[in-house]
Amino acid sequence: MQHRVRVFAMHLDKIPTFAAAGLFHVVVESPRGSPVKLKYDPALGAITLSRPLPTGLTYPHDWGFVPGTKASDGDPVDALIFSDAATAPGVVVRCRALGMLAIDQKKRTGDGRERNDRILAVPGSARRFDAMRDVFALSDRVRDEIAAFFIQATAFEDKDVQVLGWKGPEQALALLGAP
Repeated sequence: MQHRVRVFAMHLDKIPTFAAAGLFHVVVESPRGSPVKLKYDPALGAITLSRPLPTGLTYPHDWGFVPGTKASDGDPVDALIFSDAATAPGVVVRCRALGMLAIDQKKRTGDGRERNDRILAVPGSARRFDAMRDVFALSDRVRDEIAAFFIQATAFEDKDVQVLGWKGPEQALALLGAP
C-alpha cells in the first residue's frame, strides 16, 4: 500500500511588507533564546537551520526578516523584535519601527564592504511599548548590548561587522520602502 505524504510549504516571502499605516510585517526565524540561527528558505517554503551561534550566545529577542524587501546584501531586510516574550519560527508579527542599527560588513562575494542594516521594532499590539517612540528611548546600555550581540553573533563568520550607529524610525521605514 502506497502512502501519500502532503507537504505544506509556507510562502512567508509572499506576505506583504506593510500591514497598515506605520505597521509592517516581520517573519520570525530565530525566536528569543535560540542558540541557533534559523533562516527561511523560499525554495523549500520552510524554516531551515543556518548555523549555531557562538557558544553561550542566544538571540536576545525574536529575529527575522521583513517580507517583500531586499537589503544591499541581497537578502530581505533583517529585523529584531524588541519584546519581553518569545514567539516561534514562522510566526508573523505586525510591528512598528523604533529605528535601525546601521551596520557595515565584508561582502559575501568579491572585495569591498556592504551595508546590512537591522531594523529594531516592537509588536504593534504590545501596549507596554506604546510610549516608546524610537530607539533613543532605550538606555545607552541596552542599545550597546544589542549592537554587541550583532558583532558577537558573527564573530566566526568572516564578516568583520562594524557598527555605524543608530538611526530613528523614519530611516527604518525608508529602508523598508515606506511612502
